[in-house]
Amino acid sequence: MSQQVKSYDMYTKQHNMRQEVLSGLSQDKKTLQAKYFYDQRGSELFEQITRQPEYYLTRTELEILSQHQVAIADCIGPVHTLIEYGSGSSRKIKSLLSSLHQLEAYMPIDISKEFLIQSAHQLSQDYPTLDIKAVCGDYSTPLVLPIEDKLKKVIFFPGSTIGNFDPDEAAAFLSRSCQLLEKGDGFLIGIDTKKAASVLDEAYNDQAGVTAQFNLNILQHINESLEGTFDLTWFEHVAFYNEALGRVEMYLRSRIDQLVTVADQTFSFKQGETIHTENSYKYSVDDFQVLARQNGFTPVTCFTDRNQYFSVHYLEKT
Repeated sequence: MSQQVKSYDMYTKQHNMRQEVLSGLSQDKKTLQAKYFYDQRGSELFEQITRQPEYYLTRTELEILSQHQVAIADCIGPVHTLIEYGSGSSRKIKSLLSSLHQLEAYMPIDISKEFLIQSAHQLSQDYPTLDIKAVCGDYSTPLVLPIEDKLKKVIFFPGSTIGNFDPDEAAAFLSRSCQLLEKGDGFLIGIDTKKAASVLDEAYNDQAGVTAQFNLNILQHINESLEGTFDLTWFEHVAFYNEALGRVEMYLRSRIDQLVTVADQTFSFKQGETIHTENSYKYSVDDFQVLARQNGFTPVTCFTDRNQYFSVHYLEKT
């Protein structure tokens, strides 16, 4: 018998978005937060990115999760609730839902409400006995989740999305996540590793131009949500690996001198001026495990692919 999908809306989008977008565009070096990529269209475009031949991250992580499915489940042990940050289309979660021992509840968290609910209902058809609680929320901020018991919980955070945070933000994020858990609860997280700049540059500049569409869509999202006047034809996608900082940087660059209005405020752009839209930090296995230890977790095990392009870590709350 299928259990009904419950949904919880914990995201005050308009207030947060207006304040954060205007603040970011008012900086000397303009910036937008990466979470604003993910409206309905942005979420769909990101799913297309994950299928591009240059974008190794998703297929490599899926390969690791599939190849080590039994070992991951055995390492985690019996678990009552699986929480997923940034659940998206839920492709990666299926191997866990099928293999984890004694799993009763699944809680996907995403800021794209329509995409979240759609994916949750699709999953409920495949896993009719699973209690699904879909939370529309921003996992980069403190959340009070609808969990009433002290039974074992595991957070799943795939895709190396933690790389979007600066190191201090990543530490704060891990610390907040730790506070959601009890001692012995777990965190299964995917991490993109440091590698040749050529591999990374190609991954974020696919030949089909899907990443460029995804990057530009953040401006369309602002137009629709905050009465923006961005003309997407006058901006271009730029992405490259900054080896000194160990991160891919993504920007939108103005093709001309122009004025843009957002929420009744006007911003000027010089030709060549950029908006910084995303960082994607890369971590060695050792570097990430040090970060985890510093923020309340004990590394238990780590799985990698044969090229060591990607790593999946299982941590426990200390």
